[in-house]
Amino acid sequence: MSATGQPGAGLPGAVWQRVRGGSSLLPIVAALAAVWIVLGAVNPAFLAPENLVNLTLQSAPVGVIALGVVLVLLVGQIDLSVGSLSGLAAAVVAVGSVTLGWPVALAILAALACGVVVGLGYGLLSTRLGLPSFVFTLAGLLFLAGVQLRVLGPLGSINLPFESWFVRSVQQGFLPTGVAWALVAVVVVTSAVVQVTARARRRRADLPAASVGQVLVRTGGLAAVLSVIVAYLGAARGIGYSVVLFAGLVVVADVLLRRTRWGRSVRAVGGDRRAATLAGVPVRSTVVLCFVACSTLAALGGVLAAGRLGAANQGTGGADTYLVAIAAAVIGGTSLFGGRGSAWSAVLGVLVIQSIANGLTLMNVDQAARYMVTGAVLLLAIIIDMLVRKRREV
Repeated sequence: MSATGQPGAGLPGAVWQRVRGGSSLLPIVAALAAVWIVLGAVNPAFLAPENLVNLTLQSAPVGVIALGVVLVLLVGQIDLSVGSLSGLAAAVVAVGSVTLGWPVALAILAALACGVVVGLGYGLLSTRLGLPSFVFTLAGLLFLAGVQLRVLGPLGSINLPFESWFVRSVQQGFLPTGVAWALVAVVVVTSAVVQVTARARRRRADLPAASVGQVLVRTGGLAAVLSVIVAYLGAARGIGYSVVLFAGLVVVADVLLRRTRWGRSVRAVGGDRRAATLAGVPVRSTVVLCFVACSTLAALGGVLAAGRLGAANQGTGGADTYLVAIAAAVIGGTSLFGGRGSAWSAVLGVLVIQSIANGLTLMNVDQAARYMVTGAVLLLAIIIDMLVRKRREV
């Protein structure tokens, strides 16, 4: 915090504007609503509570991977190996817990450790050798895919025991109704307290602050949205544990990006790396941490995918996994050029992609058409990103 009372006053003006800029999520929310309205009108089964529960469960593993992609995109980098790494993590969990007889928790920790090691390696290649992330993560994609095949062995597929607490938690674990409503109350109260505290602090510093009415509207809107989600999904099986984990990770990432020095450093590095260096931002450590977070989240996504499928095979983390994860981040509003995006981009982007895939599946549309529609949506998102970037440069 600087003497002026603004957390970024020590940064050059151009960098701080990019730090403050973030991204507007309203257009993506509107696009998601439009997708749901169209698909619901074509096939009412799409909006059925049971189908939306399935949609959330399908979105969680890829969403976790997309969240990591958002972090590396924010610093102007990219990771093409997230799919292969997620497949390797799934293989480590399966081999460790079934073939080697490790406790499931130990196998999961080993899988996450693989993500940490890979992320550290990528960070060092980027910051110490200055290699383009496109190049070394493409190499990582091929290398990790080979390691995955070697770990799985000649069989190429390992089934996880259904009675395992891990598989049962991912496939059949849902929040009890009372717990879900209690969680809604905790989130709403916490949000209200944070807003009231921030308002009081800004008023003491003679800075513009939200009015009481704005605080009430935001809190009421949050309560309404969460209540509708819990009530509607509760009409079927409810909210899965993996979905809660994904949502929790997004909230943590959002807080870190918006309210910590590290988050401001991430946006500054992605906005203008040279200016961030001159301003004293720890560029190298920021980039390394983003790669570590991305790889670890990719490994976690692979772990969740293995639990959902109850198996790990050569197709886990296949060719389209990294494409869907990167597309979700971009469609959700994260810029390919760095400095602009939000943790919530992963949520909205993956919901758009999975909703399209789910809706077209219900309509018995083949996979070729699903790929083409997703590609068209991604192209539109990139065009919008380019137009926004050019407008900001004017």
